[in-house]
Amino acid sequence: MKNYTVTKVGKALLILALVVYLPLNAAAWGMLGHRIVGQIAEGYLSNKAKKGIKDVLGNESLAMASNWGDFIKSDPAYDYLYNWHFVNLPAGLDKQGVFDQLDKETSPNVYNKIPEMAAVLKNRQSTAEEKRLAMRLLIHLVGDLNQPMHTARKEDLGGNKVFVTWFGEKSNLHRVWDEGLIEYQQLSYTEYANAINYPSNDQLNSWRNNSLKDFVYGSYQACNRIYADIKPEERLSYKYNFEFVGLLNEQLLKGGICLANMLNDIYK
Repeated sequence: MKNYTVTKVGKALLILALVVYLPLNAAAWGMLGHRIVGQIAEGYLSNKAKKGIKDVLGNESLAMASNWGDFIKSDPAYDYLYNWHFVNLPAGLDKQGVFDQLDKETSPNVYNKIPEMAAVLKNRQSTAEEKRLAMRLLIHLVGDLNQPMHTARKEDLGGNKVFVTWFGEKSNLHRVWDEGLIEYQQLSYTEYANAINYPSNDQLNSWRNNSLKDFVYGSYQACNRIYADIKPEERLSYKYNFEFVGLLNEQLLKGGICLANMLNDIYK
């Protein structure tokens, strides 16, 4: 009886540890979000880009390559990639302030690693293996860049420490934006991409001319809106979805067009 009680308590503590640990280690977008970004990007690629991508990835689509950057977290050899998925930006910055902060930040982050991956792909001396790694990371990191909570605050780990409930389940602000909102729509990644892939001419022209810094600033603006509308321990459900699904869809769409922009530039 004694051993059974100890075992039972041990299991309970293990479950509690996992519950506490997992929300603080949520991945960028979820699998669906990254695949939506990749699927949307496919429709805006030049013929040269399509050929260049196929030369690197073979028959692997952008959507299916998009989650490699998270899958590889299971291999300790790639622990050095941890900081590549986000860039910490303090509150209260204007556009020039964001640009200045990006220029000052020399440690590895999503903003300064994307051009490095592009450079590997442009370099004729890069090996096939180097290009495949760079392509998979580029696809993933552009998705990360357009997830607003990846341009968020260092002090709360990008919203990971802003605890909320999502339809009655314990969660945090980061996880809601990675997975909760997207999964709540109950669409496959292809259905989702088809449903939102209707940018206006003004949006398309603007996003096609955006610099990488502009996309970071767009995510930062979205991030500020998210922070402004949340209270710790808040219960989120139907109303939150109603108010923020439009912003979610815009960021996914922007991510796809941003990715296409990057790939078209690499293979122009």
